Amino acid sequence: MSSDAHGAQVTQGHVAPHGSGLKHPYHLPDPSPWPIIGAFGGFLTVFGIILAAHYKSYVVLTAGGIVVAVTMFFWWRQVVREARTPGMHSPIVQLGLRYGMVLFISSEVMFFVGFFWSYFNFLIFPETQGNGQTVWPPSTIQTFDPFHLPLLNTMILLLSGCTVTFAHHALLEGNKKLLVNGLGMTVLLGMAFTLCQGIEYSHAPFPFAGGVYPSVFFLATGFHGFHVIVGTLFLAVCWFRARADHFTPERHFGFEAAAWYWHFVDVVWLFLFVCIYWYGAGTIAAE
Repeated sequence: MSSDAHGAQVTQGHVAPHGSGLKHPYHLPDPSPWPIIGAFGGFLTVFGIILAAHYKSYVVLTAGGIVVAVTMFFWWRQVVREARTPGMHSPIVQLGLRYGMVLFISSEVMFFVGFFWSYFNFLIFPETQGNGQTVWPPSTIQTFDPFHLPLLNTMILLLSGCTVTFAHHALLEGNKKLLVNGLGMTVLLGMAFTLCQGIEYSHAPFPFAGGVYPSVFFLATGFHGFHVIVGTLFLAVCWFRARADHFTPERHFGFEAAAWYWHFVDVVWLFLFVCIYWYGAGTIAAE
């Protein structure tokens, strides 16, 4: 390896693109502080959840939420500007973005696999709870009625999957009005789901620190709820971008990524509803 007069590195007769001015189909993003800041915000949020659950202290959780929100705003602004820069996203860059989104969703799948693994471990081997119980859910737990708010939330998410697909077809047909309406309806349905889940939690017949079952239940459904909030914000950004004519039938990966993420959220909820709410129902809580 050697260097030419302009500082470009030469390896086996080939000049590296960095510093050489050589045209290439790849995009190297500028250095950004948001990944590390976002990771710090995520740490504060998770640590804050622990403090809130055990000590009723919400200061760290609030700080983590603020850091995450600020990160999302500025990072999304940077991504939108990058997407609007002509020639920035070549076909090979778009392909890389799709691979990256697929891998990201795959990692999210494994994240929830951990919760389901824990749940089914106790379902199949209830004696491993360590509390003297030999049944699952524990006999001391009154579970939610799966055909009350959980069923309503299932219908809401399934409908939202239809509306986001409707918006995608409208985009492919170049119909801006239907695109904006479909995205707006999906965002409203996402907000309705979060509201219903908040109401459900407020009427929970067991506390978060009430043992193994409440821990598994609230972590699995709570993290899903967090993903719904993130997906709703993702789609809201797409709604504003659709109104500003940022998407075309040929170039709209930002919207596609949001739709993929939303469908992933839908599927995870179906598994939660069937496995935890319905199949895992024990003594139904009184109305």
